[in-house]
Amino acid sequence: MKGLRVGITIGLLDVAETLWNNGIKQNAAFLAEALRHCPQVAGVVLVNTTQVPVTSALPWDQVRYPTLSFETAKDSVDVLIELGGQIDALQTAYLKGRDVRVVSYCCGFEYVHAMESVLFRRPMWGENLFVNQCYDDIWIIPQVDNISRAYFEVLRRQTGRVVPFVWSPMFLAERVKEMPEAGEYRPREGAKRLSVMEPNLDIVKFCLYPALIAELAYRRRPEHIALLQVSNAEQIARESLEFISLMNQLDIVREHKAVFLGRHDTPVFLAENTDVVVSHQLENPLNYFYLEVCWQGYALVHNAHLCADLGYYYRGNDVEEGARRLVEALEMHDAHASWYRERQRTAIARFLPDNAGLVATYGALLDDLMRRPLR
Repeated sequence: MKGLRVGITIGLLDVAETLWNNGIKQNAAFLAEALRHCPQVAGVVLVNTTQVPVTSALPWDQVRYPTLSFETAKDSVDVLIELGGQIDALQTAYLKGRDVRVVSYCCGFEYVHAMESVLFRRPMWGENLFVNQCYDDIWIIPQVDNISRAYFEVLRRQTGRVVPFVWSPMFLAERVKEMPEAGEYRPREGAKRLSVMEPNLDIVKFCLYPALIAELAYRRRPEHIALLQVSNAEQIARESLEFISLMNQLDIVREHKAVFLGRHDTPVFLAENTDVVVSHQLENPLNYFYLEVCWQGYALVHNAHLCADLGYYYRGNDVEEGARRLVEALEMHDAHASWYRERQRTAIARFLPDNAGLVATYGALLDDLMRRPLR
């Protein structure tokens, strides 16, 4: 089992695809970095499953993270981890013919996406659904286990197991290296700028509860809040009469202290526009955005129980508690900003690719995988 060659799939949509559209490409690189630390692993490559050509325009170091097409990689891997790009039945059969282990790495909210596709008529696969039933293992990150495990296991006819979540500040550091103070939070005088940066693409991360938390805090401490900025909300603030009507009930909106913006680059928006981030999630209790915010030292008011030791945590849908934590951040954060940032980084260390426990767990997963009979 020594000298394993591992491939991790990605699905390129553009030759120079940004890493900040979603976390899937970052996820592949972070997992690759973690597996490189496993003593069983001789090398890791990223395997593109689309027809988009692999060129030097990709926004990551291809010496550190070699990126190949499936055709180029298919004869040189012992394990293929399907993460960001799906292989088809013929590709699966080819790999099985070479005794390659195939792992499904589940890091998306597929049950939610399927549910919304059906209920709200959002086409995903139409009549062309392919469910691979030849996986040798299913690896599920903790935040999707609760809601999607059964969806994965029943359809794929394989038992899944929860694996460590992996994150690294390496892409964040590259993005902010030319910014003043490397984009880290620094205390500033006066009222604070609140930011809500939920994607607003589905029910999992939506801006309404953060807006309600901001509203309650504004009613209690209006002098402490300069502005509420809701990104990824420009379209719904123009086109959804329901959203417009709801927002117009809020004092912070009526008094022209709220703006609804388009999409923004997270590290830049934090550095240039933000003092405090307010967030809310349903069934997404750990994600890169929280770690990026806290690593940079920004106050994060959130309800993500898998990282309750980070930021200013409130439970569930308790917006009253969220407002209390927000007021606490408004009044107290600047007094211990440097200590807070270092404490966040210490807590986040458990997710880093070189964390000894994390690496040992992935090494054990690989050992078990290679001992199993080929499926």
